[in-house]
Amino acid sequence: MSSNPSAPPIADQPLADQPAQAAHDTVLHAEHADAKPAAKARATYSDAGVDITSGDRAKQRIKMLARKTFNKHVLSEIGGFGGLFALDLEKFPQPVLVSSADGVGTKLKVAFELGIHHTVGADLVNHCVNDIAVQGATPLFFLDYLATGMLREQDSEMVETVVRGLSEACKANGCALIGGETAQMPGFYADGEYDLAGTIVGCVNRPDIITGDKIEAGDVLIGLPSNGLHTNGYSLARKLLFEVAGYAPDHYVNELKDKTGAALMRTHRSYLAILKKLTGAGIVRGMAHITGGGITENLPRILPRGTAATVDLASWTVPPIFEHLRELGNVAEDEMMRTFNMGIGMIVVVPAEQVKKAKAVLNRANERYHIIGRITRGDRRVSYN
Repeated sequence: MSSNPSAPPIADQPLADQPAQAAHDTVLHAEHADAKPAAKARATYSDAGVDITSGDRAKQRIKMLARKTFNKHVLSEIGGFGGLFALDLEKFPQPVLVSSADGVGTKLKVAFELGIHHTVGADLVNHCVNDIAVQGATPLFFLDYLATGMLREQDSEMVETVVRGLSEACKANGCALIGGETAQMPGFYADGEYDLAGTIVGCVNRPDIITGDKIEAGDVLIGLPSNGLHTNGYSLARKLLFEVAGYAPDHYVNELKDKTGAALMRTHRSYLAILKKLTGAGIVRGMAHITGGGITENLPRILPRGTAATVDLASWTVPPIFEHLRELGNVAEDEMMRTFNMGIGMIVVVPAEQVKKAKAVLNRANERYHIIGRITRGDRRVSYN
């Protein structure tokens, strides 16, 4: 109970009669009302790890590399929203566009370890070129996708090296690098790492499309050698060589007759030139690019219903890297045949009566080859003997 019941409540007292603390609070509130809030820091894209300036410098270098691949059919500059390409209707009066997309895969992990970035572009372009060449197509243009984390100055040089490889491979295959995407994705990729993928578009005249639909029992399989793993099977290869065997990338391995990293980084071959010679001779019924899945899964992709293939494993010498991988992991033969190319990067199917002509074409081109089997009757499977 109040000791002064006649005094008015404190809220009703004049300001001068209120306690000093209450008056002080009122003054403070008035001061806060007049004060301006502190300036807020301005956030930038760079704060989030995306260096636009560094990215722009990299793109300027990329433009110069891409222009080296241009021909009279390219109607746009690098940097537009889309690349423009005029189809040559004299060369392709009945045009059918053929496209393919792929990536380099975990071979990039070896590239990061070794700091070798100038060959992975060729791996990507050549892989895509082969994929459309087996259908008789001529490459027209290529689009790349390169994504990395924070793009620092040293990373810009790495990106330029990768694109230089793309550019040189495009030029060697007669296709134009007309565009693509370079993405900065900080937090998504580790420092110094990137992913690389691409899309190719080619063209073939409708009567010249090769699908394998004319393949029949008795046709002969001609195998063209690979350079090594090409761009497939690297997850298993890296596990066996680096984890099981404990090799370092620069370790010389007697069984490989090479350093581990060098053996793994051999470039994926382009078979375009020799395939053009064979198809130009009018003797090809089908072609299979031997990539992930090996002969076991890739050759059936071109076999018509009612046919199969028999492959003679003794018809070629398997390169040392595959034999060493088999030994390191005690890998079963069927697993090896559906994981790696085993030294055969391309299979060409020709009629038995045209084998002599095919050999003459291959010999004139100084192309090594092996007669590795035949087409039989069956259910679109590969058997080995």
